[in-house]
Amino acid sequence: MEAGSIEGTIHPFHKAHRSLGGKFTQEFLLVAADRRSWKILLFGLSNLICTGFLLMWCSSTNSMALTAYTYLTIFDLFSLVTCLISFWVTLKKPSPGYSFGFERFEVLAVFAATVLAQLGALFILKESMERFLKPPEIHTGRLLVGTFVALFFNLLTMLSLRNKALAYVSEAASTSWLQEHVADLSRSLCGIIPSLSSILLPRMNPFVLIDLAGALALCITYMLIEINNYFAVDTASAIAIAVMTFGTMYPMSVYSGKVLLQTTPSHVIGQLDKLLREVSTLDGVLEVRNEHFWTLGFGTLAGSVHVRIRRDANEQLVLAHVTNRLSTLVKTLAVQIFKDDWVRPMSGSIPSSILNPLDHSNVPTVSAVKSLDEMNPTTSTPAKPTSPPPEFSFNTPGKNINPVILPTAPSTRPYGPGLNYGVVSYGGTFNQGIGRPGMGMTQGFRTGLTSIPSRYGADTQGHVNQFRS
Repeated sequence: MEAGSIEGTIHPFHKAHRSLGGKFTQEFLLVAADRRSWKILLFGLSNLICTGFLLMWCSSTNSMALTAYTYLTIFDLFSLVTCLISFWVTLKKPSPGYSFGFERFEVLAVFAATVLAQLGALFILKESMERFLKPPEIHTGRLLVGTFVALFFNLLTMLSLRNKALAYVSEAASTSWLQEHVADLSRSLCGIIPSLSSILLPRMNPFVLIDLAGALALCITYMLIEINNYFAVDTASAIAIAVMTFGTMYPMSVYSGKVLLQTTPSHVIGQLDKLLREVSTLDGVLEVRNEHFWTLGFGTLAGSVHVRIRRDANEQLVLAHVTNRLSTLVKTLAVQIFKDDWVRPMSGSIPSSILNPLDHSNVPTVSAVKSLDEMNPTTSTPAKPTSPPPEFSFNTPGKNINPVILPTAPSTRPYGPGLNYGVVSYGGTFNQGIGRPGMGMTQGFRTGLTSIPSRYGADTQGHVNQFRS
């Protein structure tokens, strides 16, 4: 065997296909390799243990209110997953398959977490409606303990970790009805104690607010059951916690859903209109059209626009100016420049007779003119057997009257002795008045052709000596 030879089949484009589980494991190891993600993983493990204990206590106490509050702990677990995905997005770079990056995975994670929380709230509402008919007995032995354990882990998870995605959505989304009612009470309270304005105003964190409101509902439930054995209050507290959960998560899911649908954010429409007006006034720009701007991720705006410019404008210069104006607001921008092409050269040369209609070198000669036998004697226009006569020849007196034969005219012009009476040149015809080829108009009356016999009486020698009035 020669040196350098290769045995076996060569697969230059062979690519190993990994399963979904293998890809997930690879990406998880990529995140776990960074020590900054260990804190998130540690909180996630603690949350799993806490959720397991709370679910066991919900079963032992038979409390629907504690179950509804435990679902908030499960939502905290989803928020930790969202925080982990946000950290993974920062490690990934754009690829040919994801040219805009992986920021939409972060949006999708927030949307899924909020929708799942609303589905859990709907499940609690359904179970609570069934309990109203026959309220079960509630054991309060671990009810209060479970409430404080869940509150502690919820506040610890929300305040210890900076979840960029959920923090942005909670600030950008519209306020929930719970936040609006608490904001009214906070203004009155801050009027008495101004130092609380930094915490309660302008609006509280929705996740902290729902954790505190749920814990307060469970404390009221515990006291009423212990004092009066009023078991129906547990079902009422469960409905209240479910309604507060649904009302808090709904604005966030709507906002993240609009981001997934690539809609233009409402709070930047005015700024975009102002920038587009500035772009349309740039030198060389004729039109700005097909503009589309959308939120690529939380806090990242993308867009595309078509710009029509003059034919003599510099494309690179206009592109630089447009990008400079829009890049202050749109981070990922695609600008397409095309020149105006409304004027196009003709494919062939224009005939000289069209360019200069007064050039009589191309005027047909007398031999090319139709004979007078094809002319209408009244209108001197070609008569077509299938077309009606001209409008001005209808009912014309003398149409069927025999022509009047005038006396023989002298062979010379009456105003120019010694000049032969012949065909007037075309130049003279057009200089003196409107005429047609073969027949000139001079001094207001027509002259005949010497080469064509007159229909209204001409001698056979070839000279026209009749005039027509």
